[in-house]
Amino acid sequence: MSIDDKTRTELEAAVFRRLVDHLRNRTDVQNIDLMNLAGFCRNCLSNWMKEEADAKGLAVSKDESREAVYGMPYEEWKAKYQGGATPEQLAAMKKAQSRH
Repeated sequence: MSIDDKTRTELEAAVFRRLVDHLRNRTDVQNIDLMNLAGFCRNCLSNWMKEEADAKGLAVSKDESREAVYGMPYEEWKAKYQGGATPEQLAAMKKAQSRH
């Protein structure tokens, strides 16, 4: 794909927004399932956002970056949608982490 850097950045930003919107709408998908399947979750996205803001000297808190990803305060999202992890999910996560 031969596009200029500005257009590439705009496309990447649009894709990121679509991913975040998709994850906001898929509240049935638990973070642990994302971690087990893909090696990242909503918290990872919010952490990456904060790290990039920090690298640019922007004042973005952990809570602010999480709200940008979750679409609401993290604690509210957890109370509404976060289920308890099953022993199988925890075992799969332990196995997945051992590969990193």
